Amino acid sequence: MKKESQLQKLPLGTSDFSALREMNQLYVDKTELVYQLASERQKFFLARPRRFGKSLLISTFESLFKYGLRDFKGLAIEKLWKIDKTYQVIKLDFSRVKNFSSSQEFAGELDSYLIDVMQQLGLVSPFKTKTDGLRAFINWLDVQPSNSVVLLIDEYDAPLTTCLNDATLFNSVRSKLAKFYSVVKSNDSAIRFFFMTGITKFNKASIFSALNNLNDISLNPTYGSLLGYTHEEVERYFSGYLDKASAILCMDRRLLLKELTRHYDGFCFERTARQKVFSPWSLLNFLADPESGMIDYWFESGDRPTVLVEYMKSHILKNPEEYAKEKSIPLATFSFSSDVRSLSDIGLLTQTGYLTLKKVVGTTAYVDYPNEEVRVAIAQLYIQQILSGKTVEQVGADNIVYRLQNENPESIFHLLNRLFESIDYKDYPITQEPSLRAIVQVFFSGAGLKSLVEHHNAHGRSDLEVDVVNRHWVFEFKLVEEKENAEKKLAEAVSQIITRNYGSSSDSREVLRMALVFSVKERKFVKWQQV
Repeated sequence: MKKESQLQKLPLGTSDFSALREMNQLYVDKTELVYQLASERQKFFLARPRRFGKSLLISTFESLFKYGLRDFKGLAIEKLWKIDKTYQVIKLDFSRVKNFSSSQEFAGELDSYLIDVMQQLGLVSPFKTKTDGLRAFINWLDVQPSNSVVLLIDEYDAPLTTCLNDATLFNSVRSKLAKFYSVVKSNDSAIRFFFMTGITKFNKASIFSALNNLNDISLNPTYGSLLGYTHEEVERYFSGYLDKASAILCMDRRLLLKELTRHYDGFCFERTARQKVFSPWSLLNFLADPESGMIDYWFESGDRPTVLVEYMKSHILKNPEEYAKEKSIPLATFSFSSDVRSLSDIGLLTQTGYLTLKKVVGTTAYVDYPNEEVRVAIAQLYIQQILSGKTVEQVGADNIVYRLQNENPESIFHLLNRLFESIDYKDYPITQEPSLRAIVQVFFSGAGLKSLVEHHNAHGRSDLEVDVVNRHWVFEFKLVEEKENAEKKLAEAVSQIITRNYGSSSDSREVLRMALVFSVKERKFVKWQQV
């Protein structure tokens, strides 16, 4: 194992390619794919979730076209790129233009941003102005020689997602941006290369109509591993860090890789659903601090993409019963409509990385959670909605893992009631057993536990089972409309557990079997018994 001082520094949080190379930070070589794209005289679009390296990719193109091979020594592209010419590179980050509350403010923000960029790059426009940045940029582009400009746009959708819930403002912002992109199209002769990134694709937002010659490579199998790390890349580039983590955690390297795959791998961004990649952000965070174990970085500090935050202001996710089910959407509708009312929660969660492609059959895409980390994150998202924004700590239903590991069934009975007493029953009514089971499953999953719903054995299927360290819990639920039927339902649940031998297939763990009766009228569990 290499000594820690000999390991290349991890590029955690670095989104500037030149800075990364100058500091000799570890770079997973994607430049053969960069070469394939940069060699073309085309306009490209790529959609990926946050924290997958879109900004670093944009910066890589910037360095290549602006400085040639200066920053690419030892990389694959060094032997492939034969172009000596450099270009005028315009890099725009539209996440800088999202602090506005009116169309006038947006127009002012966009104009100011374009003026600042032009001044920083020393661009001289025939139109002399200190305020009308869009017009100045249009006039500058009009007089550029053929194939002299490279235009790179990061987070194109940031201004649109900011006003997702205001149709009037959304349409105004869309129109202003469409004007910008129509200018890009009309000056095609000057554009040597165009690359644009975002999280979502608003396919009816006029932008893509204005750029109807845009090549969307978001689902292209060739570029399925352009962002994110493949399993082979992890073993090759991070070998020393894997050895270090293996030693710190006293875990066999093969087992470590298996657990890392379960936690952070599984993202798929191409239509054949064959190429899987790790989340760079999560993997790098783990390798930087293996002592903390495989904790969840996807949902840390409530850091969710703006499009999801805005969507959830006026929508709720599907019923929790859908949490553990396989989901499908038409492959053709991976892109979104500009009408917020027609946004699909499954499509949205797929675009933002909470769901990923598992398989494609004909024109149907089947999606599910990519890994354990995201499965926990989406459960936490459900819990926040179910509890109307409150946390499990605020409602007194925290420390569920500790309680299942150390406390008795009565303690679990009271803890579950604190949870159910805090649920928004208007949006999440509980009138059937599947609804009840689903909420308990989401609750456990949000705490990092993997529970089995309707777990089969030779005699039947239990409602819910979950492993917690050295214990195996079995839950059987019954619902009653009136309290006087509770004893009868409890007896049914107890009999079912015993006669069908639920939990008998567990390993050496201590088995705790629990029957619970939930009152629809009182909105809580009214009876329980350990079996």
